[in-house]
Amino acid sequence: MTNRPTRGNPSRRTLMSATALSGLALAAGTTGTARAASADEPARTGRAATPESYTAIPVAPGGGPAPTDRVHVLRIGPRDAATVLVLVPGMFGAANDFRLMARDLVASVPGVQVWAFDRREENLADRAGFGGSDPAAYYLDGHYRSQDPAASAFAAGWGLSRSLRDLRTVVLAARAGGTRRVVLGGHSWGATTALAYAAWDFAGSPGFRDLAGLAVIDGGVLGAFDGTGSPVQDSPEEVRQRLAAIEGGAVFDMTLSAVGVGTRAESTQIWYQLAGWYAHRDPGGRSVLQSRLPDALRPSFAVSNAALLGLLVDAGFGWPNDITVHSGHFAESADSDGVRGWVDDGITPLARVAEAYAGPVPGVWEWYWPARLSVDLDVTDVYADTDLTRSLDLRLYHGAGIDVPLYAFATSYSKGTVLEGARKVEAGSRVPYGVYESDNGMNHLDPLFAATDHNTATHSLAEFLRKESSALH
Repeated sequence: MTNRPTRGNPSRRTLMSATALSGLALAAGTTGTARAASADEPARTGRAATPESYTAIPVAPGGGPAPTDRVHVLRIGPRDAATVLVLVPGMFGAANDFRLMARDLVASVPGVQVWAFDRREENLADRAGFGGSDPAAYYLDGHYRSQDPAASAFAAGWGLSRSLRDLRTVVLAARAGGTRRVVLGGHSWGATTALAYAAWDFAGSPGFRDLAGLAVIDGGVLGAFDGTGSPVQDSPEEVRQRLAAIEGGAVFDMTLSAVGVGTRAESTQIWYQLAGWYAHRDPGGRSVLQSRLPDALRPSFAVSNAALLGLLVDAGFGWPNDITVHSGHFAESADSDGVRGWVDDGITPLARVAEAYAGPVPGVWEWYWPARLSVDLDVTDVYADTDLTRSLDLRLYHGAGIDVPLYAFATSYSKGTVLEGARKVEAGSRVPYGVYESDNGMNHLDPLFAATDHNTATHSLAEFLRKESSALH
């Protein structure tokens, strides 16, 4: 294709470089704690036969505003399921990452329910504008509430220890007093989180004892990210520098600002959801957002709402692997209104991305990712009890004892190191067997949104869950 804007190379897992595009800053209104989603708000679905709900679960106080002392779970599938797959999103990810995958899994595997986890940080996001008729005005004209880092010192303590304690509340709720089996999994750094949970010491109780299996998708430990070009930053000196920055007030990870659409912690995430919202509701209409894009990102011809979303998420526009899918391309010619639309020719139809990104609640992108969580997850890569992990209160004491089956899936993102890391976990533990699958035709986000028939991650994970579910009978 011609006339495609080109990008730099921002990555979700690397700290932004000083040369990244600064882009268009989003305006924001009064800072403070944003309105949280209703705890009992039902999820929108066109499949009445598949129950879906998004509910709050109280967790222990974490030092932030009272409304943040809860996490949320997107539940999909039968309430009487004997097996619950709890999925943890990756860096900047949120529960709606997994809605489409969950629907496909529960349709394929009887007796399975999926719980997608939203961390406590989600309570800080103001998604109210997506419930109205003109979210672009709400977010781009300065009406939403932004969480001021200067008023968010509490987030400096929101690291892996806090997140795993919250996650354990969810896992124990899913277990329902031991009457149900829980398989814990995740995508990207969510996979790292799941493996950390299994090795964690919860006041003397190993995390793996809560679980019947582990399912990691395109992430992990023991060098899982080495092949991505963005290896972990876990030397003692790097950790000291990063902790000093957090102590100095840099409590939120700013990586995604390198995309070039804003300089706030939440700017890019808002743009992604806006693009999804308009693409979902009026895919062929003239883009509402095109005129708002920075010059460096704006196409030189009119595009549709769907095409603008494609511009932001498709691998063909030069974005890095970890924030892209294989969807399609701009139409070669304009329609009668002079607008060029979108043509699907990849494994991930853009309409599925739009449906997920649109939300409104839950979302796909977490707005305020704690910088301390980034530090802790990098250091967790060693997957052992060391002086450095102990200094960060990373209780990785029980990796050698893990005795549940392990499923691992890799895309082209890591060039094989995700599966290498998973095999090391199996070799250094009591894992009875591992299932290792890959699809190099996928980018990092394709497993979350790919068409049902073409999603090799969903197909192979479903087979793993069938095997685990059959162990009940």
